[in-house]
This record gives sequence, structure tokens and C-alpha cells, in this order.
Amino acid sequence: MCDYSLHSVKSRPAKVADKLTTRDFRTGTRGFAASEDVDIAVCVVPGTELSFAQEVSCLPTGLIAWRGKVVEHKTAIFRQINKDRIAAHHDALEFPDGRIVLLTTLCEGQQATVLQLPAEPKTAVEAQSQRRVAYIG
Repeated sequence: MCDYSLHSVKSRPAKVADKLTTRDFRTGTRGFAASEDVDIAVCVVPGTELSFAQEVSCLPTGLIAWRGKVVEHKTAIFRQINKDRIAAHHDALEFPDGRIVLLTTLCEGQQATVLQLPAEPKTAVEAQSQRRVAYIG
């Protein structure tokens, strides 16, 4: 999926082995861009597994806003969170330690590869289990 503020950007769905780059699309959010064309947003389905080339860097926030944070993991699962909030970013990454980070807070220019797309759910229960709605912070 692509966050609401990327709906006006040309996009395509993610595929296994895609090489993606985090990019600021100048629409109020960041997302993944296609390696073959940085102006194309790549929409990732919740449950997709990603591998980053390096540990993930996030923009500085909070009281120590001059220093960014690094998530000491190179793999993540794409999630959509806070789906009940209309005017909020939903695209996020869940890391192996359970930490969830909004995609829009990632520093620009980071490289990721799509490792695996989620299996298509066969029942409503399976579909619900692939979704996350709470923001863990």
C-alpha cells in the first residue's frame, strides 16, 4: 500500500527482489521509490519482508532533535498502523525486536530489497492477522 499522501504520485506494486530506495516525494511523506525511476513510488503490501543494505537510520525527533536514531536491524516487515485515524501516516516497518517505525521517519536514500511478499489470505481471519492497527512507538 502507499500512504495517503502518495496517492498523487505515479506508483506501482512491489515485486520480490525489487531494489527500493527511501525517498521524500515532496508530498508530506516519505516512501519507497523504484530503483529504475526515483519518481515512481513502490507500494508495498502489509506483511512484505524487506532487507536493508545497512542498519536503518531515522530522522531526529523529540528533545534531542539534532541527532537521528539508528535501528540496529537490517530486516523488517512492512505494516500499516493507525488505520482508524484518517489524517495520519499508516505505512510502517516492524523490526525483529518488535519496534514499529513510521516509514515517513526514515532518512532518505536508504536501500532495501523485497525479500518476500505475504501469502494471499484465504479467510477473513487470515486477512485480519496480517494487519496491525496499534502504534507501538
